[in-house]
Amino acid sequence: MSKLRVQSFSISLDGYGAGPDQSLDHPLGVGGMALHDWAFTTRTFRQMFGDQGGATGIDDDFAARGFRNIGAWILGRNMFGPVRGPWPDENWKGWWGDNPPYHTPVFVLTHYPRAPITMRGGTTFHFVTDGIHAALQAARAAAGALDVRLGGGVATIRAYLAAGLIDEMHLAISPVLLGSGEHLFSGLNLPKVGLQRTEHVPTPNATHVVLTRRHERPA
Repeated sequence: MSKLRVQSFSISLDGYGAGPDQSLDHPLGVGGMALHDWAFTTRTFRQMFGDQGGATGIDDDFAARGFRNIGAWILGRNMFGPVRGPWPDENWKGWWGDNPPYHTPVFVLTHYPRAPITMRGGTTFHFVTDGIHAALQAARAAAGALDVRLGGGVATIRAYLAAGLIDEMHLAISPVLLGSGEHLFSGLNLPKVGLQRTEHVPTPNATHVVLTRRHERPA
């Protein structure tokens, strides 16, 4: 069976994956953009924005491997757009413009139905209204033998963690303090949900930590 993977998810030193007061102007919350400074200068992320050049090395290696062997994505609604409640119209088609960087089927968790959206570059957004398990089942069916990448945000990752469904999680711990916002691990016991640290690589820009599922969960 394909793996459910979290890749290149940035958190602060104090454990926040997004800052406070998320909005259209601050989609990652106030101060949240700084969590991703390690990634923005890498070759992988610059290519995502259609730019040339960019840094290579450990940070780029972690960024690049997050796109390998991925056949589908799952996103929380805020990762698709800032709209809350019923869809007022169908004009909003995501943060990334006409050619999003996913290039696979993407399954967006929401409480409100919406028709699929086909974008350039192979991305199709599907809107799932019946929960995290249904989204994972649909994503795995679309991915086939490839893996499914869980893109966030924080609440979505927490839900999949609490359900014990994540097989691998790469966290980039950025050297910033946010003080408030959305905390990734509050109330969660990662060893109990079956995850253990398998990689730990520091760079000047972030500390990369990989957690993977144990073959057998601890008692």
